[in-house]
Amino acid sequence: MRKQATAVSAPCKSVVGNQNDELYDMFLSRIQKRFIANTSNKEPLFQTTAKDKIWDTYLNSFPDPTERQYHNCHCCKNFMERYGHLAIVNEDGTLSSPIWNEADAPDMYLPTIKALNKLIGKSRIIGPFLSSDKSWGEHETGIWRHFAITNQRIYNQTLLTSGQAMAEKREDFKNVITALVEFKLPVIQQALNLLQSDSLYRSEKVLGQAQWLFDLHNARKQHRGIFGENLVWWAVANAPAGFCHPRTSMIGTLLEDIASGMDFSEVSRRFKDKMHPLQYQRPQELPKSGNIEQAEKIVEKLGIKESLRRRFARMNEIVKIWEPVIITNTQKSGGVFSHLKPRNSEPDTFDMHTPPISITWEKFARTILPEAIGIEYLTPHHNTNYTALLTAVDPDSPPILQWDNECQRNPVSWYVWHGGSSASQWGLSSGEYCKVSAITLKPSMWYGENPHQGNGVIFILEGARESRFNGLAIFPEILKSELHQIRATIEAYSKSGMLEGQEEMSACGIALFAGSEWADGIFKVKTKLGIAIYKLDRWD
Repeated sequence: MRKQATAVSAPCKSVVGNQNDELYDMFLSRIQKRFIANTSNKEPLFQTTAKDKIWDTYLNSFPDPTERQYHNCHCCKNFMERYGHLAIVNEDGTLSSPIWNEADAPDMYLPTIKALNKLIGKSRIIGPFLSSDKSWGEHETGIWRHFAITNQRIYNQTLLTSGQAMAEKREDFKNVITALVEFKLPVIQQALNLLQSDSLYRSEKVLGQAQWLFDLHNARKQHRGIFGENLVWWAVANAPAGFCHPRTSMIGTLLEDIASGMDFSEVSRRFKDKMHPLQYQRPQELPKSGNIEQAEKIVEKLGIKESLRRRFARMNEIVKIWEPVIITNTQKSGGVFSHLKPRNSEPDTFDMHTPPISITWEKFARTILPEAIGIEYLTPHHNTNYTALLTAVDPDSPPILQWDNECQRNPVSWYVWHGGSSASQWGLSSGEYCKVSAITLKPSMWYGENPHQGNGVIFILEGARESRFNGLAIFPEILKSELHQIRATIEAYSKSGMLEGQEEMSACGIALFAGSEWADGIFKVKTKLGIAIYKLDRWD
């Protein structure tokens, strides 16, 4: 707080205070705007070692003892020690203040801001910073105004307090540093190569984490010392759920196997066993009474009781990337015999039977789909990945899926049966073409990337309806991270539940997932030029 009169302050500063100090008022306003600008993109904030020296640095920036005493304010000291030392991490690993900027400072405060920024720039990160408080500091007491900020980044999670969340992130940082030391860059690079080439079963579930570790290793290599450490802090603060526990997750077991010198066949076999859909993140035993009690408390605290009610989705609830083109007949109606064709008349179309053209989904979507008027799918005689899209019974219930959030609601999920399911189970006839009513991407792809969920496309089939009802299809690997600790109870709940909306289901079809074999992707496509048959054999 500036307690000394300026050129625009009243002469009797001890009585008037600084409420009429226009320069100081503008300074506070610029500090607030600067903070909002620096944090509007959700840039994480960090506590630094500057905390212990920030107040002395502030006072000592005023060489005149009298001036120093005017600024020796309890409210401003509290602000400085709690918030004045905070930092954001730049792309090169350096630190800068989200609050202090020399361009915002009046001449009198310019040496002060320079000193504060120099101190923060030389400091180390000691942990992330989260706050549930809307107001940082005392804006005003009596006739004095103080350093204070209105916080736009309020921490509002309900399971962990801001202090608990910060402690958890500090542990995450230790886990990641240990993993980066233990797993050398060549090992991570080999794992990433296997995952990117789809050489490992369900590789998409681990690919994102492997890429994250690889990029982090390279960042530390390019920015050594404290700058590399800062970049690790930044990565941990922004990491997707589960990424900060590499040594106890599937990527850790893969890296250990590679580092031990196993040949590819053994690495692949072990990875496939652990990634089995009925094993990966799935509890193998019924929940214990303690877990059930904990689950009850968490469900009540998060208010997600209604979120656990699920139903079959309808066509009008999905995000479509293609629908059939409806062609209206513009010809004038003729006489009673107008539909007859005269002798030697040319056919409207000439369809030559050609073998299926193998094509990737990426090329099919880019070159064929824009011209497609209608599409049909050839149902195989064996089991395949028929699927149904599901959604929340109450669309306003709190999000529980990883890709669903308050800013962009998307409670839609999907399921396939392990080992596939038959056409008859879905009301279809095997070995026949059925119309495609719409095409959609996996729900996790609708409004942004969720790389650990993998890529996939779903062809909605006309008349497809699930006839086997068993469970709610709420799987641990699609739930938000705060529910991971009670996954055994949720798994048991899901198995015992029943999907609603069976009479209204209309979003069922065939799913093709990146990274898996596409043996059943045969489609007949009609365009203005005619009909062609395509075999989608892989994602890209």
